[in-house]
Amino acid sequence: MGLVFVEGKVTGPTGRQASLRFLVDSGATYTLLPNDTWRSIGLAAKRSVRFTLADGTEIERQVSECHITLPQGEGHTPVLLGEPGDEPLLGTITLENLGLVLNPFNRTLQPMRMMLA
Repeated sequence: MGLVFVEGKVTGPTGRQASLRFLVDSGATYTLLPNDTWRSIGLAAKRSVRFTLADGTEIERQVSECHITLPQGEGHTPVLLGEPGDEPLLGTITLENLGLVLNPFNRTLQPMRMMLA
């Protein structure tokens, strides 16, 4: 399919901001902020989560929350607090919170089509 990146801005609880280039990862549940980024905007861990990577490796990461702004929309989202060496990822929880989906054919983020029951 190829890689899809999107420019974004994250804002911490005191209003400090950072700009990032996120890899859109439709296989990732959570958005991940690099160590330097989440520290610079003043995030603090609220809980931890354990999960298994695609290669079977089990890891644990701390979770916080922040405001995220993308060209396609903005809102509040939970984020993983990355460790040194972790790269920014945009995960499905954030995409769903913002009402976005990844179109794999043209590699763009698009508004989610809402279905009424």
